[in-house]
Amino acid sequence: MKRLHIHVAVDDLPGSINFYSTLFASAPTVEKSDYAKWMLEDPRVNFAISARGAKTGIEHLGIQAEDGEELAEVYQRLASADAAVLEEGETTCCYAKSEKSWVHDPSGIAWEVFHTTGESVNYGGAAAATDLPPSARAGTEPQACCTPTVKRDGACC
Repeated sequence: MKRLHIHVAVDDLPGSINFYSTLFASAPTVEKSDYAKWMLEDPRVNFAISARGAKTGIEHLGIQAEDGEELAEVYQRLASADAAVLEEGETTCCYAKSEKSWVHDPSGIAWEVFHTTGESVNYGGAAAATDLPPSARAGTEPQACCTPTVKRDGACC
């Protein structure tokens, strides 16, 4: 069963860990000096926060596949969407080893589609905007997390 992924950039990591631990009635599954993650079953969500210099708020959304078969199913849907897909393949991000791809919705919101294959002691690195298909390169800038983002003129948030 797939799991919704939400990654939020925060200014106060210890205060945010306390808040979300209380809200979810659960301690983080992963806790680092700049990152925390809750793998919740009710609701079924992978909720992560990080303090790595990004603007506070939603960093990106995603769908976490439980296995390679589910990942292939979601990749097939991405191929049918009218959007440029950045296929990262095997990578390290957010203290985890994963197979992943990225896509931006029509409003420029980054969506990560991935299958976690293991843990990492390193946070990992951002996908390079130069790895995007040419149609998606314009207006991108690196983020504090692992995804390039699309710059939107006049964006308020």
